[in-house]
Amino acid sequence: MTTDSTDAPHSARVPLPSAAPRPTAVAVRPPRGPGRETLPPPRPGRGTRRRTVAPLMAADALATTGTALLVLGTGTAPTALAAMVPVLLLLHRGAGLYRPGPAPLALNDLPALLGRAAVCWCAVAAVLAAAHPGQALPPGLLVCAVAAHTLLAFGGRATVYRAHRAAARRRPRATLIVGTDPAARQLAAVLHAHPEYGLRPVGLVTPPSLLPGGPDAPPARGRLPLPRLTSAQEITRAVIQNTVRDAVFTLPPYGDPHTAALLRRFIDQGSAIWLAGAAAAREGRTPHAGTDHLWGFACRRLETAPPRHGGRGKRALDLALAVPALVVAAPLLLGCALAVRLADGPGVLCRQERIGRGGRRFTLLTFRTLRADKGDEGDEASTQGDVTDDGRTSGVSRTSGVGGTSGVGRLLRRTALAGLPQLWNVLRGEMSLVGPRPERPRVVQQCTQAHPEYAARHRMPVGITGLAQLHGPRGGPSVEDRVRFDNLYIDSWSLWQDIRILLRTVARLVRPEGR
Repeated sequence: MTTDSTDAPHSARVPLPSAAPRPTAVAVRPPRGPGRETLPPPRPGRGTRRRTVAPLMAADALATTGTALLVLGTGTAPTALAAMVPVLLLLHRGAGLYRPGPAPLALNDLPALLGRAAVCWCAVAAVLAAAHPGQALPPGLLVCAVAAHTLLAFGGRATVYRAHRAAARRRPRATLIVGTDPAARQLAAVLHAHPEYGLRPVGLVTPPSLLPGGPDAPPARGRLPLPRLTSAQEITRAVIQNTVRDAVFTLPPYGDPHTAALLRRFIDQGSAIWLAGAAAAREGRTPHAGTDHLWGFACRRLETAPPRHGGRGKRALDLALAVPALVVAAPLLLGCALAVRLADGPGVLCRQERIGRGGRRFTLLTFRTLRADKGDEGDEASTQGDVTDDGRTSGVSRTSGVGGTSGVGRLLRRTALAGLPQLWNVLRGEMSLVGPRPERPRVVQQCTQAHPEYAARHRMPVGITGLAQLHGPRGGPSVEDRVRFDNLYIDSWSLWQDIRILLRTVARLVRPEGR
């Protein structure tokens, strides 16, 4: 009863290439194992930061506890500590004291520690004076409490930072440097000569649009022989082979589409992002006093939110809606299948190979909309289009006027009933109800070469409908618009946004003339 095209294994992946292949001297071996052309799954947290933040919080809590026991005694200290410790940790977090740089110094934290200790102990003294006038802290004791608290916190942080630098020197983290010569190679040489920063350069990433001689330019020579990576495959192999955990940008990460695509790629992989040199300036302002540096290169961490790709919440919403939808639509599915069978002959379903999340291939199910005499080749050929001159992708929606489409097929396409079998793809976890629309492997390859941020669409499960489909004609928006809308949807994903898109999709189907 089905018209089968080539059914690829579900675990297969298609490469997500960059602008253009080129000969290169990159000494990066391919990753072990088949099908690893995409980045590894994003890690849920920043392990390197956690190993530093937890000891800092413990040192601050111990300093607060010790000072409270010395000043307030064992009778009042436990009650005061219940409020002092969480409040002080929140104050330190707001001051950025739990966002250490690559080589932090306790002296840089001393003014902030002193100010917050003074605020905390003045508040304790005010509460004690109001609640228990007999236990009010005299001014001299209050000054001693602030000083002792500051010194204890300073000593604890100095110990943590010393241990952090020693560990960084012993086990520096693999790092990719994003930028152009000569700044990128100068920074790489600095990091190689100073392992106390804990960053070991393993490659230079240069966006293709910023190569001085174009993609075919030979790599620049320097004292530190590092491979220059420009393609997505080279970056992926370097990340997998070297277990890259950090990326240092020596140029503004949002300067051009290629650099923005690299930033999004590293964030999704779970890397810590550092801005160094000119990229570390904030809105054109010069670095403030006490700015972290990498041997003279101004440096700061770019605060990035962990990627939100739906996860269990999105999957739960898909199952909660797709299962009852399949049950309710069962009579309609049977009716459509019977109509296709009677009008167009054997072969009710069409199977099309598409690219899903992470570059994985899967088989998309739709009702066949071409006559039986076209067979497998007709349906498959109608979906193997290319990128057209107007920036759109050719496919079924652009061949509806071609001979061979029956009246039933045109009705199924016009009413969107042809896509009802995709609910089975949603049930199997190959698709989601909302997400970027899946494309054919050939179209994915063409669009990835032409649009640097196209590959970022594959961070999220592909969907039946999406934000891009709501902002374009029935034939679909242009590739440029689709990339922009799909990445915006992924970057700002929420369950409510999925529900809102589903409601707008239903409204558009019911009332197609009004948007």
